[in-house]
Amino acid sequence: MIILHHLRIGRSIFTVWQLEELGIEYELNVYHRDPATFRAPEALKAVHPLGKSPVIEDGSLVLSESGAITTYLLEKFDNDHQFSPPRSDLQSWANFTQWLHYPEGSVFAPLLIKMLLLRSDQVHEVLEDFSAKEIQLHLGHINNQLGTHQFILGDDFSAADFGISYVVSLAKRLGQLEPYPALEAYLERNLSRPAYQRAIERAVE
Repeated sequence: MIILHHLRIGRSIFTVWQLEELGIEYELNVYHRDPATFRAPEALKAVHPLGKSPVIEDGSLVLSESGAITTYLLEKFDNDHQFSPPRSDLQSWANFTQWLHYPEGSVFAPLLIKMLLLRSDQVHEVLEDFSAKEIQLHLGHINNQLGTHQFILGDDFSAADFGISYVVSLAKRLGQLEPYPALEAYLERNLSRPAYQRAIERAVE
């Protein structure tokens, strides 16, 4: 059975969502952030040296990194390719893989900088300018890719939508989505899915 180490108020809720979409049995170990520092508790380091989340265990395998976890879960459980194209369709699979890793690889960093700037009482003009331009660049790119489609790769939901939903939700929390009503609608559509609602119910128990 998959064991997911889930840190409250963070990206690992999107891994809970994946497990619910796949319809597999899993055990959820929930951790709470330190109220003073908002950092993960030391107990997570007993699971993985970085002490971060999400982390899954599957037998002897201990796996971190959101994209790697998604890929592993798809390889093991998505045998009918409901959430990803088959590798035999190389072009579609490559495009899917690009969007699967894009949120963590490119989009998250400027959003993180923006979040830290909002928490700071100091002015950092270089970082402000960098994060503002990068956020605009990436949200525009995601918006253009979405176009008139329901989901990031077309009109069918895919595993690429997990990560894109995460960074779009973070952008919303940081007050960055006002110029992008299509992304607002995209996020609402994804977070209204029954599997996401089940994930929320289970993760906050």
